[in-house]
Amino acid sequence: MIARLARFVRFSHTLFALPFALGSMLVAARGWPAWETAGLIGLAMVFARTAAMTFNRLADWQIDQRNPRTVERHRLVPRSLAIVLLVLTSAAFVATTAFINPLCFALSPVALVIVFFYSLTKRFTSLSHFFLGLALAVSPVGAWLAVTGAFALAPLVLALAVLLWVAGFDVIYATQDHEFDRAEGLRSLVVRLGVTRALAWAQALHWLMLVVLFVFGWLAQLGGAFYVGLVLVAGALVFEHRSAARLDVAGINRAFFTSNAFVGMVFVLGIFVDQVLFRHA
Repeated sequence: MIARLARFVRFSHTLFALPFALGSMLVAARGWPAWETAGLIGLAMVFARTAAMTFNRLADWQIDQRNPRTVERHRLVPRSLAIVLLVLTSAAFVATTAFINPLCFALSPVALVIVFFYSLTKRFTSLSHFFLGLALAVSPVGAWLAVTGAFALAPLVLALAVLLWVAGFDVIYATQDHEFDRAEGLRSLVVRLGVTRALAWAQALHWLMLVVLFVFGWLAQLGGAFYVGLVLVAGALVFEHRSAARLDVAGINRAFFTSNAFVGMVFVLGIFVDQVLFRHA
């Protein structure tokens, strides 16, 4: 059952948001924070992301049954179990933030509203990709607040980079459902603009994301290891967009997971080298 639940919420996709939260945490702490803080941030991330994905599955329960790509999802777990999972993970997220600091606890319901709201947006706006980006952009801000207990410009800039990155790769992912979404009356940039123009938008969003990451590195006073990582990130994005341009569904799926997992890994590794290894060398 654990394996079925993991498939139901696509637990492996936690790799996309977690590195940016960890990177923000390392910069906020100027190194590795207390293990208790790091552990609580990790737990909060897992609970929030699981709750958000479960809400998404429940919101799209009927739609997923009509989509050939997602028709198997609702068979993994009963709907009643999904509702229980949603309640438990939402409560666990709020409870975890209570152990972090009062500001994180006070903002935890706001964070849940943001990550849940995305699942409803494709019913009324073609900009749904940006709402998904906003949902994942909460993570670096939350990690910063967990360490410092205060807002700052750097994590907000990093959040913008995450928003642009996620919106871009979600546009690519949405090309798989172009015909289905159009038939169902669901909205996306792919439906509104067509596949070719939407992919051009995705590419522009990703190049803009790189610019914003450079600004983040400057604000956070990061060193060479971070910028070397950005060069590798650029290479991964080129690979992703070349794969997407072939419009091969299997290729898009491979590029989607491989490229974006690589982006997150390189991002946090560059910050780890800069803030943990070199800072204390």
